[in-house]
Order: sequence, then structure tokens, then C-alpha cells
Amino acid sequence: MTGGTLYVVATPIGNLSDITLRALEVLAAVDIIAAEDTRRSRGLLDRHGIDTPLISLHEHNEDERSAELVARLADGASVALVSDAGTPLISDPGYRLVSAAHDAGLRVVPIPGASAVPAALSVAGIATDRFVFEGFLPARANRRRERLELLAREPRTLVIFEAPHRLRATLADMRESMGASRMVTVARELTKHFETFYRGSLDQVIEAVEADRAATKGELVIVVAGAGESPVLAGDSEKVLEILGNELPPRQAARLAARLTGADARELYRRLADARSGRDDDADSGSLGGGS
Repeated sequence: MTGGTLYVVATPIGNLSDITLRALEVLAAVDIIAAEDTRRSRGLLDRHGIDTPLISLHEHNEDERSAELVARLADGASVALVSDAGTPLISDPGYRLVSAAHDAGLRVVPIPGASAVPAALSVAGIATDRFVFEGFLPARANRRRERLELLAREPRTLVIFEAPHRLRATLADMRESMGASRMVTVARELTKHFETFYRGSLDQVIEAVEADRAATKGELVIVVAGAGESPVLAGDSEKVLEILGNELPPRQAARLAARLTGADARELYRRLADARSGRDDDADSGSLGGGS
């Protein structure tokens, strides 16, 4: 490893095998590892036979510890920064250390790998061409609702972290501000043994979460479909789709309904196709019945 370099190293978000070869090489070769929780990081290092010394760096000591680590870097030491899970600084400590290292003219190198944000997006079944990472919503109900009222108009897909004991309240607040038909995926315990996904409209996901006692256990990522360009009729997607579907081809009707309501265009198209298929089946049954 190059002396005087800070390596920002991604570690697994659950499954300990989800670590890159480069990350293992760096963690084994640096002079010291700055970890959010040294006990948790020691478990990962022991799993891979790495005995590099650990030092704690968390939200309560980051200012003091950053100055100490920058001094060591300036003296030629190599340092790896890791968080409890995933990529450091993504809703985790480390910003002050990285900023201080840059300010001191030191080299900062990313060692990419696991992160809950792209992991959840990749399996959510919701548009990923543009998205916004919101982190954790405010814990207090009134501030959370105020924030969701602003986010309800965001046209890009939303990625949100949430504490398990607040999941039901947050989903209910989302339904109130965004409409019952807004598409959402809740990813629970990503990459772990009890990995679970709840996907559908907010109404459907709330029903699924209420039916599963395990839903409020473990780590959660919520992916919410964006509002579209003109979410002026949020919550009225069924009526809008019915009207447009009677006048336009299915794909065009679904795209326009999505723009008007903020609902997912692919889901609207599927519902419109299912409805038309049902009508065709009814018509066929009627003609067959008359012939017999």
C-alpha cells in the first residue's frame, strides 16, 4: 500500500462473502483500519484471516479521531476506513475524515463494493435511470410527514433507509402524502438469510407488512416510484387509466396516466392489459354459450 493514503473500503452489508479481492488485499496491507464498530469489523477480519490493528471512528469521536488519523497519514501511514456494513459515508461516519484528508493534500482512494442502495434498486422493479438517496427520514412523526409532503412531488425514484420500528408508520404517512397507488418496494435484510421483499402499491405493501410479524425486524431499504412529471391526480390512477384506456392504445394510455398520477407506467400497462384480456375472455365465453 502507498504510504500517506486513506482507503475508503466497502464491506459486506450482510453476507460476509460479499467482499472484493481488492478490499481484502487493502485491509491486510494497510497500517491501521478505522472502523465504526471495532468488534463488528474484527469478526469480518477474523473470517478472512486478517490481523491489521483496528481503531474506532464513529459519530461521537470523529472530530478528534480524524485529526489523529490525518497526522498519521501525513507521517506516511496507510489507513483504511470501514463502516459497520456497506460503503462508508452512506448514512455512516467518515465524512469529516475524508474531508480533512483532502484538505491536508493527502491521497484518498475508493475501494468500491457492497452498498444497500444499489442492491435494493437492482431488485425493486422500479425505474432506476434517475434516483435520489434520501437516507433516514426524520424520526418525529410531524417532521417526517412534512418531509414526505415535499418528496411526494419528486419525479425521480426515492431510496430511503428506515428503522424497523417505524416502518408501519412511515408507510402509512407515505400513503397519505403520495397516494395509495404509488409503487413501492421494501427490501428487508438484504443479502442475509431472511432476505425479504414486499412490492406493490402502497396499499398492497402495507397489507403485506401488516400480515408479516417479521416485517419490522432487521435492516430496511424502501424504494419508492417517482411522482412523474405532473403528479396532479395522485391516488386517482384507476379512474384516469379507465378513461384514457377507452380512447388510446394501451401503451400510450399507460404512459399518459403515469405522468398524470405519478404511478408506475409499467404497472398501469399491466393492469390495462389484464383488464382488456378479461373483457376478451368474457366475450368469447358469451359467444360460445350462445352456440351451445
